[in-house]
Amino acid sequence: MDLKERIKDLCKKNEISMNQLEQELDFGKGYISKLGKSTPNATKIQQIANRLGVTVDYLMNGNTEDDNEKEYYYLNDETREIAQEIFKNPELRSLFHATRGLSPERLKAHIDFIQTLKQQEDKHNDEGC
Repeated sequence: MDLKERIKDLCKKNEISMNQLEQELDFGKGYISKLGKSTPNATKIQQIANRLGVTVDYLMNGNTEDDNEKEYYYLNDETREIAQEIFKNPELRSLFHATRGLSPERLKAHIDFIQTLKQQEDKHNDEGC
C-alpha cells in the first residue's frame, strides 16, 4: 500500500472524504491525489498524520511502533469517536475549550445545567410541540 492508499484507507476509517480532508487542512484541491506522482511536503504530511491520528512513519511507510498497536493513538474506539466528533463540530470544540480550566465544582454545575436543558428539550419534543 502506498502513501495515497493509506490516506484513502484512513479517510474511510475516519468517515471523511479525501476532498473534505484537503478542505479542512486548507490544501489545494487534488493535492492528495497527486501524492503518488510528486515529493510530499513534510509539513503537509505531518498535518495529515495529525488529523488522521497516525504517525508520519505510518503514512509514509506503513510502519507502526508495535505490530499489535492500533493505528490510532486513542485509548479506545469510544474516545476516538468523541475526539472525532469534537474535531468536526465547531460548537462542541468551543464548548470543550470553554470548560478547560474550570474548577471541578464549576464544571459539574455546567454539566448539570446542560443536562437540565437537554431534559427540557426532550420533554418539549415528546409533547409534540
